[in-house]
Amino acid sequence: MVDGTTTYGTLHVPAHRPGARLAVALLLPGSGPTDRNGDQPPGFTPATLRLIADVLGQDGVISLRFDKYFTGRTGPGRYRDDPGRIDMAAFTRQAVAAYDVMREQPETDQHALLIVGHSEGGLQALLVARAARPKPVGLALLEPQDLPALDMMDYQVAGQLDQAAAAGVITREVAERNKAAVREGITDFRARHPVVVEGLLPGVAALLRDLDNPLKSRFIHSVDAIYPPDVARRIGPGTRVMVTCGTADTQVPCWTTSPLLRALSAAHATGPGLRVLPEVDHFLHPAGTPVDDQILAESARLALHEFLRPWWNDGGGDARLR
Repeated sequence: MVDGTTTYGTLHVPAHRPGARLAVALLLPGSGPTDRNGDQPPGFTPATLRLIADVLGQDGVISLRFDKYFTGRTGPGRYRDDPGRIDMAAFTRQAVAAYDVMREQPETDQHALLIVGHSEGGLQALLVARAARPKPVGLALLEPQDLPALDMMDYQVAGQLDQAAAAGVITREVAERNKAAVREGITDFRARHPVVVEGLLPGVAALLRDLDNPLKSRFIHSVDAIYPPDVARRIGPGTRVMVTCGTADTQVPCWTTSPLLRALSAAHATGPGLRVLPEVDHFLHPAGTPVDDQILAESARLALHEFLRPWWNDGGGDARLR
């Protein structure tokens, strides 16, 4: 229970010797109404977090994943009557409460608390690591959000417009005009000025109009104000960290990771560091895989196993950093 809301989730405890203490990981989903499994049902079901939980279980690591606000069984909770009041801090408090629940499980090794975040969940992992006590000893940031939210949106929309122009769907002039309008709209939104959408492509106009949606604007302002490398500089020294970037990820491309990696280095993080996943997309699929195919690329699975290596447990003993 946090902020008057009961949060529902799935705790997966692998088979283990009675009395053993295992490493435990909190799994954090991406942006939007993404549930405990990494899905936005019924139309989007890659099961990213459920598949990650399976990998962790193979290495003897407990996992906890949960339905954040406005998803799954949790639903809107205390924000039912005024959904426009929610902000990123509310989601962080919910995640910290989940971290506390996993820490309190009888099988938990108190020296092996981990967080695994995908996409926006990577940013949330950094926020939870800063707020939680005791601090986690390991963070796996999988295709993590590493730019301010609206800078990421600007990049993504520009890429889509460029692709449409290259395919002849729109002219180059139309693409450039709409790209400029997105940048101007973001500047206006950040300054809390009205966003102009007249004369734009319908999809671009809808996207910009959505920024001023009173049900969403508070949250968007709150998450856009966060620069992920600034948060990364404040993680605990010695934290084992892995960052993945798939070369086929068009949502969080590899070229954006450098400031985040420098910040982690400045924080004296240890561990695998950057792992480039060849021909892997944002949802850890092999490139070209339909988004709803519930598989993880082998390189993503191997990267997770590598990150977890210090805490592997075959069911016979306690997890310990080694």
